[in-house]
Amino acid sequence: MTKLTFYGGAKSVTGSNYLLESANAKILIDCGLTQGSKFAESQNFSDFEYNPATVDALFITHAHIDHTGRIPKLYKDGFAGQIYSTPPTKDFAEQLLIDSEGILRREAQEEGRKPLYDIHDVKEILRKWKKIPYHKQITVKDFTIEFFDAGHILGSSFIRVTTPEGKRVIFSGDLGNMPNPLLKDTEPIGQADYILIESTYGNRTHEPVRKRAQLLEQTIKQTARKNAVLMIPAFAMERTQQLLYEINGFVENKQIPRIPVYIDSPLAIKLTRIYKKYSQDPHYFDQAAIAQIKKGDAIFDFPGLHLTLTSKQSKEINDAPSPKIIIAGAGMSNGGRIMHHERRYLSSPNNTILFVGYQAENSLGREILDGNKHVTIFDEHIAVQCHIKAIGGYSAHADQPKLLKWLKTCSNKPQRVFVVQGEEDQAMPLALKIQQQGIEALVPSRKDTVTL
Repeated sequence: MTKLTFYGGAKSVTGSNYLLESANAKILIDCGLTQGSKFAESQNFSDFEYNPATVDALFITHAHIDHTGRIPKLYKDGFAGQIYSTPPTKDFAEQLLIDSEGILRREAQEEGRKPLYDIHDVKEILRKWKKIPYHKQITVKDFTIEFFDAGHILGSSFIRVTTPEGKRVIFSGDLGNMPNPLLKDTEPIGQADYILIESTYGNRTHEPVRKRAQLLEQTIKQTARKNAVLMIPAFAMERTQQLLYEINGFVENKQIPRIPVYIDSPLAIKLTRIYKKYSQDPHYFDQAAIAQIKKGDAIFDFPGLHLTLTSKQSKEINDAPSPKIIIAGAGMSNGGRIMHHERRYLSSPNNTILFVGYQAENSLGREILDGNKHVTIFDEHIAVQCHIKAIGGYSAHADQPKLLKWLKTCSNKPQRVFVVQGEEDQAMPLALKIQQQGIEALVPSRKDTVTL
């Protein structure tokens, strides 16, 4: 008898953590941070509600910190098993976990508590981490596991686990917003008995992918005409690389005036190097993008691009004349260099802040996007008088139509679908849509356990 328990990612976008238990084995799918107003919320410091020492293996859908951020704590608390993911996921996770360790340490010091983990814990879990390609089956005692391309970010996966009873359980991870000009499309499900499906945008429809480029181009042109500043809070992974790819196209085709673009994120710069490492690997990159690169197009580089690694270089952006574009982390303005630029430029009615990703409840980005006229940044009250724009089409997450389309790639009728990784206002409508197709769908709560 196999049991599934939802220890995270239930009625919440972040903190994914699922435990599968048979009579002989225990495996985890993802072990992420819960995020919101701060990089790490207080519940991340709580003890795990299972014994990490009893877990045989951990499987990672992708490298985003809300799927990986508590892995070093898992090790610190006794986990001694193997970790598995695709090769790009491990490469990305190494950079992301090292970066987050510094942020977590600073936050813990500010609150007078011990850090969640330290750099030694990060290095140790990387030693236990094995790279597994798509479609290679792995056996952990009486579970069989296989990775499939989720199309969300480079190397992202949905995972199929076959239980001792022969039941096939699908963990969607995060699913891609297709088509993506850089990545291959999300693979079909095939046969499945139980499906966990993400619902970050379970009640939303994005702009068409093609329209997003038009909106970005228009926003850049308006910024240039007004001699203003365009701020783009962007996740260091995937979102920044998508923006670079699109702006490269605008520059190559002379669609926009020459305007300086600053990538003000050391992490994004490091992660872009990993994208370049895999950029001609047909297992991960879209064939059209590979063909473009082979023709000599440096798709992540163009005239006018400035990569600001150091704090000194970042501060020098302030002295650069307008117009200018600043792309910086964090993507939800809950940390990172973007907050310094927001403090400086939000109050000008000429400037624009453009959101190109999900903004979690209670995050600074969500406050600005929701239209708050004043926000607090570094204990200063800042008036928000700039233009506020959002382009949903840049989300790396599938919207409701694409989630339902992916579900239809299941070649049989599943016994049950669990709608996870979404706030209730997104998860419940998606569950209702699935039920209308004659499939049992539930929105589990945290710590719910079901027998498969």
